[in-house]
Formats: sequence, C-alpha cells, structure tokens
Amino acid sequence: MAAPAGAAAPARTTPGPCGYTATPEDPAARPVPLPPDPRRTPDRGTVRVTLRTNYGPIPLTLDREQAPCTVQSFLHLTRHRFYDDTSCHRLTAYPTLTVLQCGDPSGTGAGGPGYRYADELPTDLPPAPTDPTGVRRLYARGTLAMANAGPDTNGSQFFLVQADSALRPNYTVFGSIDPVGLATLDRIAAAGIAPTPEDPAPVDGAPAAPVDIDRAVRRH
Repeated sequence: MAAPAGAAAPARTTPGPCGYTATPEDPAARPVPLPPDPRRTPDRGTVRVTLRTNYGPIPLTLDREQAPCTVQSFLHLTRHRFYDDTSCHRLTAYPTLTVLQCGDPSGTGAGGPGYRYADELPTDLPPAPTDPTGVRRLYARGTLAMANAGPDTNGSQFFLVQADSALRPNYTVFGSIDPVGLATLDRIAAAGIAPTPEDPAPVDGAPAAPVDIDRAVRRH
C-alpha cells in the first residue's frame, strides 16, 4: 500500500546484518550509495588502508573481527573515494582527549555519507587510569575509532588517537594506526590548533595548518 499523501517514505535499510540505513534528513556530504550488506559479513582478518595526507602517510590496520560492519563501511567509502580531497576538521589537546577527527567532506564536522548504522562497541578496553570513577575507558594512543552523534549514528567520521585518552566506551574501535602514521599524527599535533578571537590558546578546534587527506587507498 502506498504511503498517504504528504507522509514521509520509510528510510531505506539494507537487508543484511549490518542494516545500513539511509538518512534523507541528513543527506550525504558527497554522493555515495549504501554499502553492500552481505548475509555473511566478513569478520576475520585485517585490512590495510593508507591515508595520504599533506603531512605524510597515515597507514591504518582495520580489524574485521573487532567491528565487521564498520570496516565494511569504511572500505566502501574508501572504494568510492569519499575520503579523497577532504580535510580533518578537528584537533583536540585536552589532557584526557588528544585526537584528530576526519571523515567529513564538508569540513564542518556536520557532514556524513547519507546513512547510519549501529554501534559495535568495545567490551575489552581497560579502565582509564585518569578516571577514578572507572566509568571512562582507555582509548590508547594509536587507536582508530568512529565518531558519532549518539547511539547508533555511525557514518563516515572517525578519529585517530594521538595520546592516551579517557572516554566512555561509546565509540566503536575498528583498527589501529601504524607507527609511520603515528609519526605523521605527532607532526600534525605539534603544529597546534588554530586560535580564535575568543580563545587565543584553544585545546579543541580546527588544526592551525590545514590537514588534508589527498587520497585514502586500500593496500593489498
């Protein structure tokens, strides 16, 4: 039966176990189809991807077992060159959060791929030593994780952990940053965060010098 006149059509969701769901209310920052969603989502082994940036390469190792749907989506976006010619829009230098956030072609921090999917949250992160309550977990230096806007809102944005950080375990971990990539990340962090008239010494904001991903490439 057709939807009543004026009613919004249901959002399209892929039929496989990952259930990637289109977000027409939040359209893609760059056109890309929904990812493939096979009944048997690959959940073994690792995949290597390199982010080629203006600061140098950031090689990543994606872990299918940790987060199969997330890895599948990230590879899909890489294959469709969603991350090519984009900027990393956020750098933080809090004592408990030191990360570089990327993955939004609009460069605003509000853009995504036009779909969302469920969290694959880590269950084995140790407590953060800086948090006496035991609520926050250690996202160690070299961790690769998904950014989100709340539960089950994963899209395209991700963050690279430059120094041990303490976060609630609400962010999917789907891989790690190789040593060469950490050296590049250190150079980016050393360049600092862009000051603003309101805050001449910020600890959260746009990188002082643009951080551009020229291309994301899967390595075989």
